[in-house]
Amino acid sequence: MGVRKGRAVAVLRVALSLLTLGLLLRQVGGHNLFLTLKGASLGLLLSAWALFLMGVIIRVFRWRALLHGLGLRPPFLLLLRLYLVGGFFNSFLPSGFGGDVVRVLELGRDAEDRAAALGTVIVDRLTGILSLLVLGLAVLPFARGLERWLVWLFVAIAGVGSAVGALLLEGRMLRRLTSRLPAKLSLVGQGKLAQVYAAVTGCGPRAVWLALATSTLFNLTNIGVHWLCARAVGIDLSLSFYFVVVPLLSLALLVPISVGGLGARDWVAQALLGPTAVPEPTTAAWTLSVWAVTAAAGLLGGAIYLWQGAAGIAKRSA
Repeated sequence: MGVRKGRAVAVLRVALSLLTLGLLLRQVGGHNLFLTLKGASLGLLLSAWALFLMGVIIRVFRWRALLHGLGLRPPFLLLLRLYLVGGFFNSFLPSGFGGDVVRVLELGRDAEDRAAALGTVIVDRLTGILSLLVLGLAVLPFARGLERWLVWLFVAIAGVGSAVGALLLEGRMLRRLTSRLPAKLSLVGQGKLAQVYAAVTGCGPRAVWLALATSTLFNLTNIGVHWLCARAVGIDLSLSFYFVVVPLLSLALLVPISVGGLGARDWVAQALLGPTAVPEPTTAAWTLSVWAVTAAAGLLGGAIYLWQGAAGIAKRSA
């Protein structure tokens, strides 16, 4: 039943991606989109790709800091390989077996290690989102050209998101609220959920603050990637604009309804840039360029994954 359900979800995600992309092409005009992509600056796109890879390395340092907080010290190159392979799964595979799951399963050899690995992956994601929202709030007073509805939308999302993130990392309140729930749902005790949450809150303040600081560096590279891709297709908006738009696009990618964010990110971007003077085909070219940059990095992870598989087969055959 579980396998059938997984296949059904995978097919649904592929179908949704194809449907949303098809509707997007129909609205913006496939020919206009092709011409915009054809005229994109290859130099700026390559710069965005190099900056994206730098961001991957920064994220590896962030994950390593959280693992060190739990007393786990895997090699840096192993974590880098897992991040790249996870990027391949996130970009190309439609199953729920995403990049974060790959990192957890590859790093955790037993149930206890997997709980610790999953906890650090959750904090890894959480600190990245929190840092991105705080960056947006810090730049928001200086941003120009934003519609009033977009400003209030971002303030609301950033406020709620920051409060929820702080509540998750603090730990004590959620443990009190769930202490009377059944063991499977409680964050107290020896249940699987409680073990994972123990890892979430057990990294220690020093590791969490270090992860937040590292996340700030990564998010600056992430915003830079989006800005370079926008410049590559001819979008000339202020850099401060991306400090507000990129967090909203990143949150849209957390909803697992598409393959590699195709379709979901594109339609959200159309809504966010709609009030600007940017033509719809140019907005679509921008988001597809961002996907292409991340997918190109994911191909590195795919090559590593295939090489590992081939090496494993050769070793078993020897």
